[in-house]
Amino acid sequence: MKPTDTIALAPGKRVLFMTKNPELIRKQLTGELDLQMKNLHVDDLLDDINTDAMTPAWTCFDWRPADIARNAYAGLMVDGERLFDEGALADAGFEVIVSGKRKGVGSSRETAVQAEKWSGIRIAIAASFAPIHARNNINQGVLMGDHAILARLQAGERIPLSEFTEGWDPLTRQIIEYGGLFNFTKAYARGEVSLPALGPGTRPQTMAEKILGSRAVDRGGTAYAGDPVCVRVDGGYSHEFTTAQVHAFLGDEFGEGYTLANPAKFAVFEDHLIYADGVPKMAPFSPKIQILRDLQRLFQKKTGVQDFSATNGVSPGICHTIAREKIIEPGDFIQATDSHTCMGGSLGALAYGVGATEYAALVHAGFTFVVVPASIRFELTGALRRGVTAKDVMLYILANHAKQQLTLDRVMEFGGPGLASLSPDERATLANMATECSAKAGIVEADEATLAWIAARRPGVRIDELRKKVVAPDPGAVYEGGVHTIDLSTIRPMVATPGDPAKGIPSDPTNGAYVSEIGDVRIDIAYGGSCTAGKEDDIDMYARVMQDAAASGQKVAEGVDFYIQFGSRAVEDYARKKGYLQVFQATGVKVISPGCGACIGCGPGVSGNPRQVSVSAINRNYQGRSGPGQLYLASPLNVAASAVAGKIVAYEEGMFSTTQKQ
Repeated sequence: MKPTDTIALAPGKRVLFMTKNPELIRKQLTGELDLQMKNLHVDDLLDDINTDAMTPAWTCFDWRPADIARNAYAGLMVDGERLFDEGALADAGFEVIVSGKRKGVGSSRETAVQAEKWSGIRIAIAASFAPIHARNNINQGVLMGDHAILARLQAGERIPLSEFTEGWDPLTRQIIEYGGLFNFTKAYARGEVSLPALGPGTRPQTMAEKILGSRAVDRGGTAYAGDPVCVRVDGGYSHEFTTAQVHAFLGDEFGEGYTLANPAKFAVFEDHLIYADGVPKMAPFSPKIQILRDLQRLFQKKTGVQDFSATNGVSPGICHTIAREKIIEPGDFIQATDSHTCMGGSLGALAYGVGATEYAALVHAGFTFVVVPASIRFELTGALRRGVTAKDVMLYILANHAKQQLTLDRVMEFGGPGLASLSPDERATLANMATECSAKAGIVEADEATLAWIAARRPGVRIDELRKKVVAPDPGAVYEGGVHTIDLSTIRPMVATPGDPAKGIPSDPTNGAYVSEIGDVRIDIAYGGSCTAGKEDDIDMYARVMQDAAASGQKVAEGVDFYIQFGSRAVEDYARKKGYLQVFQATGVKVISPGCGACIGCGPGVSGNPRQVSVSAINRNYQGRSGPGQLYLASPLNVAASAVAGKIVAYEEGMFSTTQKQ
């Protein structure tokens, strides 16, 4: 059933303004203050509110949306204290929430939207929304508007629903009009709605356009950016943080006897919470975590999807890492319930994260509804200098392109002659961190090195068969975000300062060994791991630094804990065969079996208090992401070098022998 044709504020309901002044938020929550948009400017409002702040990891242990809502914004901290007490949002009678730019950056977790919706929020106002978060709002039936619309609503005006759908494609407009994805999907099944036919098409296509157009259901033609299409999905996965909701939503919408269209194409992983029981602050949540595990196993047994559960408490690996090792092929279209699903794009596939609602709908039907995304092209030339990595490239792009919103909701397409100088693992870092750029996905052109990497990990897979699936962009394809040439030889080691991965600064070219712009930053924790930095090449980098240190008689600095966590069992086996485990043990590194761990605040390497300083090779450093301390981001080389130096440095060959002589 469609919602009303006009929208107005409900009598007695309130509007919450997420101001940069936390005291004003407190007064609104307690009922002491009500604000009007006409008296505020957009610059007065918080930008880049991330989903980790809206629903930190521990809140997601409550998989029922109403329970999650009781801790909405639990991760928004001021002076180490929660700004939103338990139930603060739900109990204050708000129906509209207002923020600044880029609302909902960070993790793809749909719980961020659920926390607001089940607290009574039906309209979200912002200057712009992160793409996955926006899609989650749409799927959940939460309306989105800008600050001008809010001013009119507060003036008592009734706003036509068409103004909330303005600017969206025909598909998205219909989902909004039907009040969410499940309602729309059922209307589609009844034949009540249809999508416009694709045209014959004559202009060249990007990789994303080709992949999605080739999977259009019953709609011949050529797909271009902006076209709404119903497409087949080649595969996907969920993990123990999300599967319980998928299971519940399917039962609610389709009955307890629900089935999946193609269960063999999908999988479940036990990776995110594998070490949560060992983190002191997580101990109170152990019963809830076990329920999540139990519900995932129930879902797997009921549906027959591929099972990557832990064995004897040891995970086979992080979902994105294993999907890349065992599942994804060039040209695939992959959907999964995690923002770093885009890592699969390193194999020439189109892959990105979706919320539990969207995932539940697509695994049930075998197809999903998408709007073909626009692309931005990164043409790589030259080669990285020794000591510089793909992580540095992404921190550079974050600081110089994502900050300008050039990547927002676009597919980041990587190609050019410089690509050949990057290994498949380094290309995976490029694709993985596209989500940090608020991009839709990252996709890397596949070549013979890509095919050889896949075939080496999958017995029976033939390179000539994989080659037939490779998709390449057409010469002259249209990139709405432009084509940006990056000379890899000009990239310097980067470090991102706490709070935002886009706050990257390069090392001093006159003293490459130290990132002098940030001063002398002493560290307590160094962490190497996550899907971004737990690959074979990353382990090579950690080992290279520690071998250099050992040759100079040095090891991890006193007072520093250096953790290395593998992305999968295959990576751990690789490290063992290379003799790295002995190197790590001899130099004081603490080695951890596969899992997400400290990257999501659920494992060794999490800071214990706000005074601690960490340097990490993970993908994002939002407040509270990996504990309450200050979190810097750097490459695997620089994380390892910093662990030995006891402060943040940029690695240079032989730097430890020089230090020893001094």
